[in-house]
Parts: sequence; structure tokens; C-alpha cells
Amino acid sequence: MTTNTENQSNSLDIVKWGVAAVLVAAAVIANQFYADANVVARVAGVIIAFAIAGIIALQTSKGKLAQSFAREAHIEVRKVVWPTRQEALNTTFIVLAATAVMALILWGFDAVLLRVVNLITGV
Repeated sequence: MTTNTENQSNSLDIVKWGVAAVLVAAAVIANQFYADANVVARVAGVIIAFAIAGIIALQTSKGKLAQSFAREAHIEVRKVVWPTRQEALNTTFIVLAATAVMALILWGFDAVLLRVVNLITGV
């Protein structure tokens, strides 16, 4: 019995994805077809069609899984302890200083290697 229910759910999901795809395609085609119409009306129509397609897509099993993931990610982001402005500035300056020092070291190695290669090749 569970296999039959899963097959029906999977078939219904395929239909829902098809309807969502048709809505998106219709919005894009209608936007092109009515290029001479009012821009605000066209944009509103596309936004409404995309929103309806999104709502339909969220009703599928994959859509529910994505919605659950988004909720959990939002909860995790709220748990993050963000640095203060001063901490962010200090860290930025440390990264810039380390990058500058590393660039100077690499430039020095490059200059030394260039001189060695010039001595060896006689160029």
C-alpha cells in the first residue's frame, strides 16, 4: 500500500512540476508577446506567474524539503555571533597587512629567481 501511495505522490509531483514549468514558460512567452504593453503590467504579470509557480513547486516533496532546509538555515544564521565593527576592521587590516607582506616576499623571490635565470642563460 505504501508503494502505491508513493507512486501517486511521485506522479502528482511530476504534474505539479509540469504546471510550474508551464507557468514560467507562459510568463516568459507572454512577456515577449506583449512587448508593446505597459511595462508595469508586464512585470506584475511575470511576478505573479513566477510566485504561483513557486507556490506550486513548494507543494512537491522536493519543494517541501527545500523549504525545510531554508527554515533550518535561517535558524542557524540567527545563532551566529557576528563580530563587532571594530573586530571586523581589525581583522580586515590584519588580512591586508599579511597580503602585502606575502606580496613583497613573492616579489623578492621573483626578482632573485629572475637574476639567477639571467646569469645562467646570459640574457
